[in-house]
Amino acid sequence: MISLLLLLGLAGSAGAQAVDTPRLEKPPAAAAEVAPHDAPRLGSGRLAPTPPPHGFNVFDGGWIRFYYHPSVRERVQPLIEESTLVRRELSERLGTPVLSNVRVDIARTPGEMQTLAPEDAPFPDYAAGVAYSDIDLVLLTIAPVHPTDQHDLVQVFRHELAHIALSDATAGQHVPRWFNEGFAVLASNETSFTRLQTLWTATIAETLIPLDRLERGFPSDESTASIAYAESVDVVRFLVREREQYRFHGMVERLRGGEAFNSALLGSYGIDLAQLEQEWREDVAKRYTFFPVLFSGTVIWAGILGLFVWGWRKRRARMKTTLQRWAREEAREEQLRARASRMQAERVHIVLARAPQENTLPPAPPPPPEAEVPRVQHEGQWHTLH
Repeated sequence: MISLLLLLGLAGSAGAQAVDTPRLEKPPAAAAEVAPHDAPRLGSGRLAPTPPPHGFNVFDGGWIRFYYHPSVRERVQPLIEESTLVRRELSERLGTPVLSNVRVDIARTPGEMQTLAPEDAPFPDYAAGVAYSDIDLVLLTIAPVHPTDQHDLVQVFRHELAHIALSDATAGQHVPRWFNEGFAVLASNETSFTRLQTLWTATIAETLIPLDRLERGFPSDESTASIAYAESVDVVRFLVREREQYRFHGMVERLRGGEAFNSALLGSYGIDLAQLEQEWREDVAKRYTFFPVLFSGTVIWAGILGLFVWGWRKRRARMKTTLQRWAREEAREEQLRARASRMQAERVHIVLARAPQENTLPPAPPPPPEAEVPRVQHEGQWHTLH
């Protein structure tokens, strides 16, 4: 039970919550045929999807059909919008068209999702998604298994579609479990600091697991299984890196033609599984050997001090630049004021005579002086003569 529960924490993302379904009552004959639990190999023609529950809506996108309860339509809409993009990305990653006929049943709760599983193919109570590649069926749940789970429905959807796409691209040819799971995690854009930290620790402690052991099956204890999943994702990343993309496409084509995985790897990359592991270990050593040292306490404090000094110097330089700019502006303003003063002192005030106005009357002559009236004095009084 512990080995199954650890899958929720390994990927550290919603895709990891698409935890693996348990093996069937009749396990594969060979241990190397073990597939991821969330993408079980059931054998073509053994199963059939259950009829959708009464009252479920259906969205038919041509190559994909979604069945869901009307109450969760808003939660399903992002999946519908994402589906075409996911299909195109997976086709580009695999170098061939994939996902021609997929059915996605979306439950409201994990309990309801159990009722949607094909008969004789149940999955654990803690599963948030499962892909039945043999019948092109994906099951999802809207509600997380546990309230505290990080449940990214779109990531879970992408993860499960990646399993089906890989099966389509290889025509159902067997691939190692580490390759199947690693491709699904990588293609779903899942990220996890915990997974990276696990890989750092395993690289430093030299506890990486040989790939031939992972072909036979994943470890059951939590700590070792976390290394197995971290390795799976990183080895697939190493295979599909940009400069080797055409080789990856060639390997997929060889698998689709019926070649075994090791033969397809050798024919496309020119190396066998042992050489692949050696090159990958050299690559991972370069990338992760010194990362834990960088995150040690001493280096962190040294980094903080360095950032403080850098910030202080940058602030000081910025202040110096500001003061210089202010000084230039003040000098320019002083020059403008001096120039304005000189212009004021040298200014000449010129008064122009008013131009004569046309059609004006001549000024009126002054009034004549008033004539003096004669007066005489008689018996001490003055009299005016008329």
